[in-house]
Amino acid sequence: MTQSERNERQRLRPAPLLFEPSEAVADPEHFFDLESVEDPRELLARATELTQAFRAATDRSVEFQAMAAAQLADPRRFDRLTAADVAERAEWTEDYAKKMIEFGRSLLDASSSPA
Repeated sequence: MTQSERNERQRLRPAPLLFEPSEAVADPEHFFDLESVEDPRELLARATELTQAFRAATDRSVEFQAMAAAQLADPRRFDRLTAADVAERAEWTEDYAKKMIEFGRSLLDASSSPA
């Protein structure tokens, strides 16, 4: 397996993000228990792991936003939304909504074409 295949596989399967208990979230100084880590090597490793997980989660969330935008703007839908409507719902600019709709269409096309 090449390095790019490994990177793609990792991107598709991010580390799971665990939600913190509600009492921990109420404490503004608490962040995934990082404040309790005293060893800087361990702190760097755990913080880096969280950063990578959040980045992967962000990438996947953006892909799902784009697919949803494309589905909502699909001209075959009788209740389709305009790019302006999608932008308003997602709190985007209209130009960004157009780009996301196109990105979503490309993702949907890729997922529906045979491998």
